[in-house]
Formats: sequence, structure tokens, C-alpha cells
Amino acid sequence: MAKKKSAPTGKKRGFFFKFFKIIGITLLVLFLLSIFTTVLYRWVNPPVTPLMVIRKVQYGYSIEKEWRDLEDISPNMVQCAVASEDNRFLGHKGFDMAAIDRAIEEREKGIRKRGASTISQQTAKNVFLWPNSSWVRKGCEVYFTFLIEHIWGKERIMEVYLNVIEMGPGIYGAEAAAQHYFHTTADRLTLRQAALITACYPLPLHRNPARPTPYLNKRAAQIMALSGKVGRVRFDDNTIAAARERYLKKEEQRKARKKKAKR
Repeated sequence: MAKKKSAPTGKKRGFFFKFFKIIGITLLVLFLLSIFTTVLYRWVNPPVTPLMVIRKVQYGYSIEKEWRDLEDISPNMVQCAVASEDNRFLGHKGFDMAAIDRAIEEREKGIRKRGASTISQQTAKNVFLWPNSSWVRKGCEVYFTFLIEHIWGKERIMEVYLNVIEMGPGIYGAEAAAQHYFHTTADRLTLRQAALITACYPLPLHRNPARPTPYLNKRAAQIMALSGKVGRVRFDDNTIAAARERYLKKEEQRKARKKKAKR
């Protein structure tokens, strides 16, 4: 009786070895490229972002942007950004756990979805990633947020954020928004103008700070009130260290309350 031919296991093993080798090399290249790009953007301003390209291809929007160093952007804009988007910006390490907890609780109760993304997360998403939400993109967002927090620091994150954030159809950054909506420059934005621009988040394509609706006026007033509590945002080591200490203290209190509630 003739023997059955054995399967070519050697060829199969060779195929899988080559396949996983290619995958491994690809992942290594992407990892090294992500580190290189993040380090590069610590000193070099991002020339364009994936979102800018996507908007250009999808809708034909122009790309209006003009880079301004943070010192050439009105402190009112920085203040309103922190007040509206991330009032613990100086204290956390990229992720506000209290905001994440509140968002989870609200979703479980069926209340409106609360955004829990910090300014650091929004910056990472805008500079390196695509806008559509998915678990893959969220995972990449966490990774890049970790990188920029440790490589850029708070001041650079805020500077990049205020230069790449979408502020209208084809309008990116504080300078382009100041010129387009208020015919002024980023360093001359008043508190109300900065609050109106910030109030357009997270729907800048459908809101116009130069023609505020009752909702935008109300939201801008809230941001102005909150910015008064935030005060002038400074990025020196002592201020950041103090903010970090306050954040950690509040985190300990939050964890203690959460632990007590579970008993």
C-alpha cells in the first residue's frame, strides 16, 4: 500500500515565518517613525495634519493657517481653552481620570455624552491621527498622548493645539480664526472673542463665532466666567508642579470616595 504524501510543513512554516517577520518589521518601523516624528515636532512646527488633508479631499476646503508662537497668541485664548476644554490641563499627565469617570457614569445613566478628552488628547488626535472614532484610533490616541506629554511638555502642547485645532471650514489655529472672524490677529483677541471661538467646539464646521446664536452667546458667557476662575495660565516649573500636586490630591480624594461608595 502506497504511503500518503506528508504535507509540506516546511513550506508552511517558512511562509508564516516570513509573514510575521514582515509584520514585526512594519510595526518596528511605525514605532520608530512615531518616536522620530514626535521628537521632531518638539522643535519643528507640523506643516500639515491628517485632518487638514481629509477636509481638503472630502469637502474641498482650503487650508487657512498661520503659525504663531504661544507668546504671540493672546493669553485670553489660552485661558478660554483651559476653562472650556480642560481645566486640569496643567495638573494631569494627559488623561483626566475624574472626567473619564463622570463620562462613564453619565453614559450608564443615559444622560448626554460628556466629552472626556483633554487638550493633550485632542492635540495628539489632531496632529497624528484621523477624525473617525474607533478602538484602534483611540488606542493610538492614548499612545501619542503619552508621547507628547513626556517629550513636548505642557507649553509646547498648548502652542501646537492653538495652531492646529480646527476652528471653522478650512480654518486652523488661533491666528487664522482671528483674521477670518474678527479681522484682527491672534495676539489681539479679546476675552469675548476668544470665548466665542472656543464656544464653537466641538462643532466648528457648523458654528460661526462672528455671528453667534443665542446658544453661542450663552456658552461664551459661561467660558468667560470660568476663565476668571482659571486666571492667567502660566507654564513655569513651579506653577506646573503646584498644579500637579493639587491634581494628585484631588485624585486621592476621588478614589477614596469611589472606594467608600462601593462598600
